[in-house]
Amino acid sequence: MRVLLLDAAPGELLDRELTRLVGHGLDVTLNLRRVGDPAGVTGRWAGRVEFTEVDLFDETALIGEAVRGGRGYHAVKSRAGSPLRARFLAAATDRGLVHRLRVVARAGAGTDHVDLAAAARHGVAVTHTPGSNANAVAEFALAQLLALTRALVPSNEAAQQGRWVAPSAPAVELSELTLGLVGLGRIGSALAERATAMGMTVQGYARRSTHPAVRRVDSLDALLATSDVVSLHVPLTPDTEGLIGRAELARMRPGSILLNTARGGIVDEQALADALRDPAGPPAAAAVDTFAHEHAAFASPLFGLPNALLTPHIAGMTRSAMAEAALRCADHIAALLAGRAEGVPVVGPSPAAR
Repeated sequence: MRVLLLDAAPGELLDRELTRLVGHGLDVTLNLRRVGDPAGVTGRWAGRVEFTEVDLFDETALIGEAVRGGRGYHAVKSRAGSPLRARFLAAATDRGLVHRLRVVARAGAGTDHVDLAAAARHGVAVTHTPGSNANAVAEFALAQLLALTRALVPSNEAAQQGRWVAPSAPAVELSELTLGLVGLGRIGSALAERATAMGMTVQGYARRSTHPAVRRVDSLDALLATSDVVSLHVPLTPDTEGLIGRAELARMRPGSILLNTARGGIVDEQALADALRDPAGPPAAAAVDTFAHEHAAFASPLFGLPNALLTPHIAGMTRSAMAEAALRCADHIAALLAGRAEGVPVVGPSPAAR
């Protein structure tokens, strides 16, 4: 079974990932485009895996690789969320190929990078590794919150310039704040446990799940109006796209903080930028790790705002989380290609997309 490893795990984890895939008896082609040490990797793995070099965010290049030589691949794995849309899926499952695509796998949470309706039409199973980065993202959200409440970034910048700048007002402690969680899945629950341990009052709005440490709120509006900090932990779906827009931001408490480690499309970035520019309106600050346009297309109206803490989608990038995601993803690919789908998370299109 042929597997195209579009975006391998970084550093020393790459060897562990390749070992797991090859150990499953899979015929691996490794994309060297995002590999930090391509010479070292090819030296260690020559003869055991094949190599290619393709821009995983260039659809035409991806299609070219998928049909190169008429061979095709049974599975494609990515980590950074390479867009796999209808055109790619149609080409990769063409009946003229020796090997037709059967599995798309993501080493990480979320499958919004895949056209799930097109995948279903072409008989392609889409899997990911939910929960593999739950602890990492929960820790990162707390780091975002502490950085904003304690003004760590501007204080560091001033000190680095030799300026002794005391805060204009004393900071609040986390135990003084109410944290509102939008979504109580694995990440939201992990954050709830940590925030509770630090003395925060935690409340949540979720359609399907609850957590014993979280006070349930019946509506998003109610959560926004009664939380000092709002943290987003829902997947990007047709239902959640644009969930936080101008009206929702206006309902937040004066002086409140918005955290987004979920997906960029959940928040209207222009509306958030406009709200942050208004000294009279909420929120007072935001920390954003995910954007509507990322990687080579990275752009946002949030650029340059002093009360916006921006990071390049790194919340889940810890050694433990990335190793768990890479190895579990390899196991999912092998199981699905062998017809053993039991216990493997497979994601389908929403009813509206069918």
